Amino acid sequence: MVTLSKYGDENDVNDSSDEEYVPPLCLRMTGSQSIPFNIDEFPVIGLDETVHDEVDCTESIDEPLTEQEQILCGDDLVGKHASIVYDDNLKLLANVLQFPLNACTFQDHTVNIKCDASPPFTMKLTSRGTATVLQWFCSRGHNVWTWNSQPKFKYGMQGGDFMLASNILLSGNNYAKIKLLFQFMNMGVVAKNTFYSIQDAYCTNAVKEFWTIKRAEVIQRHQSKDEVVVLADGRMDSPGHCAQYCTYTTMENDSKDIVHVVTIDKRETQRNSVIMEKKAFIQTVDQLSEELKLKEVVTDAHRQISALMDPVKGRYKDKGIVHSLDMWHGAKNLAKRLHAAGMIAGQHIILIWLKDIVNHFWFSCKAADHREQFMDLWTGVLHHVINQHTWAFGQCQHGSVEADHNREWMKPGSVAHEALSKIVLDARWLKAIDKYLRFRTTADLESFQNHILMYASKRFSFSPPVYEARTLLAALDYNHHNHRPILVNAEGNKMYRRLYNKKSKRWCVYALKTTKDYMYIPELQRSIVRKRIDSATGLSKRRPMKADDPRALGNLPDIPPPPTAELVQAQLHRGDNLA
Repeated sequence: MVTLSKYGDENDVNDSSDEEYVPPLCLRMTGSQSIPFNIDEFPVIGLDETVHDEVDCTESIDEPLTEQEQILCGDDLVGKHASIVYDDNLKLLANVLQFPLNACTFQDHTVNIKCDASPPFTMKLTSRGTATVLQWFCSRGHNVWTWNSQPKFKYGMQGGDFMLASNILLSGNNYAKIKLLFQFMNMGVVAKNTFYSIQDAYCTNAVKEFWTIKRAEVIQRHQSKDEVVVLADGRMDSPGHCAQYCTYTTMENDSKDIVHVVTIDKRETQRNSVIMEKKAFIQTVDQLSEELKLKEVVTDAHRQISALMDPVKGRYKDKGIVHSLDMWHGAKNLAKRLHAAGMIAGQHIILIWLKDIVNHFWFSCKAADHREQFMDLWTGVLHHVINQHTWAFGQCQHGSVEADHNREWMKPGSVAHEALSKIVLDARWLKAIDKYLRFRTTADLESFQNHILMYASKRFSFSPPVYEARTLLAALDYNHHNHRPILVNAEGNKMYRRLYNKKSKRWCVYALKTTKDYMYIPELQRSIVRKRIDSATGLSKRRPMKADDPRALGNLPDIPPPPTAELVQAQLHRGDNLA
């Protein structure tokens, strides 16, 4: 570096009125070689041309973006094919290409000096996020030209970084795992803070808005129905009282479309996870009763929800909405009670009959049209197990019992038979039996609840907006692929796959469906890209919290955390190993 300074007389340095006054001049030149120059040949700048309080001209890292490099709309980025390129192969290509410039174009506008260094230029390859940047420098160190492997948004964000951050969320993936994958591949990856900033600033709102549009289409399809039956169930993000989120999902019974999704944070219920499902149910019914002709709601046996749906004093007693209970949960609870009774000494024979009794419960609920008919069918099991198939007020519905000649029959009045009678005729259990007679099941909704795990695994924690967005992505995925046709082979026959159930120790089959196409994803990607294009500023260093964010209600723990140093000392005092 060469620095020259030239000043006038020391006594006149502040006297600008002196015609002999020469303003200070500072010239800095960088590069591997110096340029012979004569300072007297430099053009003279008069005082009337002097500009004060302006930032010195600095060399730009990148050349101005051309129209081809800028992302001006979603189609400039969404759907564009990308590849993995190794640096060595890229260098080979760059070294054999004809460079588009014959001389260095750098110009210092402060002194109107232009560098005219000629090739060869030195090439430098660097990684920037997920992109590769090639830079060419002249012999004097000036950046002659820069090429980036990715298009850019305004304010300089790279398109590949943005799409990777967005699609980690849209695909239900986790940043830590993707980063580890890229690390094993020795590839650059979007920074962690950048990922979370993109996710919060552009993705979560776009997903919610997209779900609102798609949900409106689903609601519109069912508004013409005179009676709408929905299946409803809640899912906690973790078991027990440590749950932070409750996702309450509602499915239309005929089409199996998801019509409503509500996510409740524990902080919205005064940190009481027990009532999260109740709050979510209230929001669900209040919303759907305004949009659809809601006739029936099917849930599992939840006491708080049963109280809300009580036809005499419940919250929705005037809505005319029927409350039904899930058959599968009802049969499961019955099996638990029978199994517990069969484990008691002298009652083991109940275990032999357990499966048949549960199957008889299914049959009675399906065949009965009203409570009296159900009781006639259901109580018949007490006669059947003692080998009595005809009694004063009825008879069994089966044919010959010769196939059961090896089965042990219960003895009338035995301990086992009395225990079974208490379960079959339990007044508290029979009080809700009318809710099973419409023979509804939420099995399809249970399938969707498991599908949520693809997007919101219970092994990872998420902020409230991100968790909600992930559950909505699961609903979008489910609704879009809900009515896929069954896969057929070359002969046109439907294809099935065998599945072994370890618990029941039985084989079953299920139909294979065509592969998911995710055709809605490009539209969602465009809406996310549009939010970035329309933004007035770049990414903020601080991620602002929205007004409806549950985190504004405080931390999850009831008590504030003590200082870290205090915790360290306390644990060391107890002899804990903090290594």
